[in-house]
Amino acid sequence: MIPDSFKQELLHRVDIVDVIGHYVPLKKGGANYLACCPFHTEKTPSFTVSPAKQFYHCFGCGAHGNAISFLIEYQGLGYVEAVKDLAESVGMKMPEFEPRTQKPEGGPDLYEIMERACDYYREQLKVAPRAIEYLKGRGLTGKIAARFGIGYAPDGWQNLESVFPSYADKSLKEAGLVIDPEGGGRRYDRFRDRIMFPILDQRGSVIAFGGRVLGDGEPKYLNSPETALFEKSRELYGLVQARSAIRAAGCVIVVEGYMDVVALAQHGIEYAVATLGTATSPIHVQKLLRQTDEVVFCFDGDAAGRKAAWHALEVSLSCLADNKTVRFLFLPPEHDPDSFVRNRGAGAFEKGLGEARPLSEFLLEELKSRGDLATAEGRSRVVHEAKPLLQKVSAPTLKLQLLKALADAAGVTQEEAARLTEIRISRGHDSKPAPLQGAERGAQLAERKPERTLLQCLLSKPAYAKEIAAELVDHDSFEGRAILMVAEFCREHPNADGNLVVDHFRETELKVLLESSQAALLDTRFGEEQTGAEFSGAVERLQERQKRKRHDALIAKKDRTPEEHAEMLELTGQLTGLKKSSVSSQHIAIISGSRSTP
Repeated sequence: MIPDSFKQELLHRVDIVDVIGHYVPLKKGGANYLACCPFHTEKTPSFTVSPAKQFYHCFGCGAHGNAISFLIEYQGLGYVEAVKDLAESVGMKMPEFEPRTQKPEGGPDLYEIMERACDYYREQLKVAPRAIEYLKGRGLTGKIAARFGIGYAPDGWQNLESVFPSYADKSLKEAGLVIDPEGGGRRYDRFRDRIMFPILDQRGSVIAFGGRVLGDGEPKYLNSPETALFEKSRELYGLVQARSAIRAAGCVIVVEGYMDVVALAQHGIEYAVATLGTATSPIHVQKLLRQTDEVVFCFDGDAAGRKAAWHALEVSLSCLADNKTVRFLFLPPEHDPDSFVRNRGAGAFEKGLGEARPLSEFLLEELKSRGDLATAEGRSRVVHEAKPLLQKVSAPTLKLQLLKALADAAGVTQEEAARLTEIRISRGHDSKPAPLQGAERGAQLAERKPERTLLQCLLSKPAYAKEIAAELVDHDSFEGRAILMVAEFCREHPNADGNLVVDHFRETELKVLLESSQAALLDTRFGEEQTGAEFSGAVERLQERQKRKRHDALIAKKDRTPEEHAEMLELTGQLTGLKKSSVSSQHIAIISGSRSTP
């Protein structure tokens, strides 16, 4: 891992405005800089860059991060590559660290090995009439084959022996190109007599291959094993080639096979990608929703296709946003995208895309099919099946719409459906409120959930972590657990700033919560004194809540001891005093709000 201290120093040295301004035209807008978001299509600028806080946030698509994450998302770099590029730009030397190895000790770089193998396979295709005829028979031109770097692995067991100086080098096995038989014996090439599809990472480097057998052999498709370069659950075939078309179309199609992607591109539908012989993962969905506002999953209409589609739906729920759309296109059972577009043409396929079913419709139809809605038992089952799914939905407005539809289907009220699924309905709890002015803002500060306030204070000034007592926080709430985890990290890294905190948790369940909490800081101009007042106020509210909880427990207890009775009376007095002072506190907050600019 790259040391946090190095990342902290790097983020202090670079200026995020300079980094982003190199790629995106920024315009000054008050204390911040504005632009149309580079990660989704929009006409009105909602992409905000803060020079004071050194992070960016798009209020349209939710893109958020620091200088490192911008290079990762915009340039398609890996994390280490992004850090390295930034470090070189400010003259910092990369520290010694232990990445997932890409260069075996004493051996060549795995990237170099994969590129050499790819070049070999491409050259072999030129002199393989049988492979060329196969591709022509599938309707592919030389131009499309070149665009995707398609090649051919000749028949034979040790063809790569002529490509690499040492066929026995262990790095060839670590790259997934050769196999050493169990029990000894001579190693042999993994790919033989197959059409070869190079799999690229976001920088365009070859990291793996997919091989399609010529004829009727098995397996039909053979993929590289997972290596130091390649994780199936993180990569998508064709994304590098499709990136510009995806942005132009405002949509991406997710299919299941390499030939599906290539055949669609051959027919002018260039915004398709494929999973790599594995089920759709949350990382796939997150990666695609950063590229565009709409994802269409395209599956065969048979039972296997619907099962794969349902899995894609399940993993998408936690990645959704109210400005994003996920839809599902089911082809006739006898077709996959490759055969459909070759038989019926691009126009018919694109017409089907326009009629693809929204995630909400697919979800509700599937749930309704699991129970007989004419019976109480069937309706109960539908609610039972819906509960874990609706709880995963990260888009607050969509979640509310689904809850209403579930209530209608189950014959219960919306409030009853919310209670049965344990979904809390609150005004704007999960969404970013519009900036408020003056007195309205002051009143809001007095009412804001204390856990959210504490998180924002921690991101503004991580040193507050040492003042947070674990017993004050609700350990059963998501925000409470987040506070405990963030506070622990901040205590271990006393010099950390908010950007390092968010970066540290970028691949955890806290990612969205911390990004939205940090984004909320764009609407504040509080100095240290005001932040301290917010922090103290949040702590006081948590203490009050703790006292009320203890007070209620003592009141409910029938056999109180004299000591507990005395404690209850003392708490009653304290809470009565707090209630009397609340009006005064809110008045002060309103006055304070009227003196600040959001």
